[in-house]
Amino acid sequence: MPVTDFLDRNARLYPNEVALVELNPDEKDTRRTTWKEYDLIQPDRFEPYRREITWGVFNEKANRFANMLLGRGVKKGEKVAILMYNCLEWLPIYFGVLKCGAIAVPFNFRYDAGEILYCAELAQVDIIVFGPAFIGRMEANADRLSKGRLLIYVGDSCPTFAESYHELVADYSSQDPGVAITEDDYGAIYFSSGTTGFPKAILHKHRSLTQAAEMEQKHHQTGREDTFLCIPPLYHTGAKFHWMGSLVAGSRAVLLKGTRPETILSAVSGEHCTIVWLLVPWAQDILDYLDAGELRLENYSLDQWRLMHIGAQPVPPSLIKRWKAYFPNHAYDTNYGLSESTGPGCVHLGMENIHKVGAIGVPGYRWECRIVGEDGAEVPRGEVGELCVRGPGLMTCYYRDEKATAEALRDGWLCTGDMAMQDEDGFYFLVDRKKDVIVSGGENIYPVQIEDFLRRHNKIKDAAVIGLPDRRLGEKTAAIIEVKDGMECTWEEVEAFCKELPRYKRPKEIIFHEIPRNATGKIEKPRLRKMYGADQLVAQENRG
Repeated sequence: MPVTDFLDRNARLYPNEVALVELNPDEKDTRRTTWKEYDLIQPDRFEPYRREITWGVFNEKANRFANMLLGRGVKKGEKVAILMYNCLEWLPIYFGVLKCGAIAVPFNFRYDAGEILYCAELAQVDIIVFGPAFIGRMEANADRLSKGRLLIYVGDSCPTFAESYHELVADYSSQDPGVAITEDDYGAIYFSSGTTGFPKAILHKHRSLTQAAEMEQKHHQTGREDTFLCIPPLYHTGAKFHWMGSLVAGSRAVLLKGTRPETILSAVSGEHCTIVWLLVPWAQDILDYLDAGELRLENYSLDQWRLMHIGAQPVPPSLIKRWKAYFPNHAYDTNYGLSESTGPGCVHLGMENIHKVGAIGVPGYRWECRIVGEDGAEVPRGEVGELCVRGPGLMTCYYRDEKATAEALRDGWLCTGDMAMQDEDGFYFLVDRKKDVIVSGGENIYPVQIEDFLRRHNKIKDAAVIGLPDRRLGEKTAAIIEVKDGMECTWEEVEAFCKELPRYKRPKEIIFHEIPRNATGKIEKPRLRKMYGADQLVAQENRG
């Protein structure tokens, strides 16, 4: 069954129960902050507020949007992009797209104007739905983006190059649009990047979405009485599909805008949250605040909090040991996954296996795993090879990229690009990455983008970006810079130059050194990582 059926069921059975809460604690005033300064989570209003909708209203909003799209001539299989911060409108719009038979295409809200245009054209998007924070980035290429596309603005004071969401949906029915959808229909496109740094469009069928939703509910035993706290952005497969456990269960979720330790604990306490998904830096911050006495657990109502789970990056065992000292009654889980496998969970630790912290776990619900060598043959337990996964949440293809699809999908298996080993108990451990991707604070960073940017500096001859160990983020970006002959360049100069980059892409460390390249001209990243103590970095993080 498609995930839209769960929404219809909840609206029928629990119409007056709260489905979603949007909570903005107003952590800081960001009115003078440019988009390039934004953290992973960013409020789009500047005063505290709390909003909520019931399952009945959620479904009505989704139906109105679906009927509006159909009324504007959107056909089954056409694509609708969503470019918004987390808000109460996000998920009803997403489900409205699914209900009309179109393909939902979430955009990373960190995309700059050029990346928005690139992804819109790569995925052949027909409609873009965007929020107030993105007016400037949309306007930069408005002529090209609006050519053959409908641009829909969600917010007040609609810009002239778009149409107003609220005005468009006002006159449409809140009844189900009646479009027949099967699990074999295409449902969503997500974006990922390869070593080149250019996004790939990942096409999934509805079967993938249903699998992810049912798996999440099963892995974490989400029930009707649970309340899930969602902090990461909904464009991310992790956030959305962890939330879908609540969808399957018919239970409440809270969309929190803010990541400060006191903000998270206040939300857990005030909203009676029982399940919380954290990224490693946020968990580290909470523990550091508790250690320093800046937070006191007795000031919060936390007895109902039963599960803390972490994903998106390796989890140091030391972190979980510290966590259990403060929260001895918490169940714990970690999840591994990729956008190509519909997000987290194709491998998961399992709440019953906390004694195996450091492992990514065992195959998730309905998934299979194996580790293969360079020849494609499965390696014996204890030996390192590439992790491959297979299951009903696997992508159909990289949209419009047959070559990349053939490289990633082999005989029905997804080659993850991650090096792993399986121990004698059947648990999988990440060891290293075949790809150059850096995972910093749960965010994927692709070195080539930063390297290309650095080479624009008139004093920089060559640049290489690698990940170095970092206690809080897991990895931090380090730029190795080779200065042009006869010139001098300082850390301060490079730092000032990098202000043009979004903050999360800026190098956290700058090293001046010659860049080693092989006979074919490729940067010798393994050599650099070894030079600076970052070889087998993932294994180092796991040992934490």
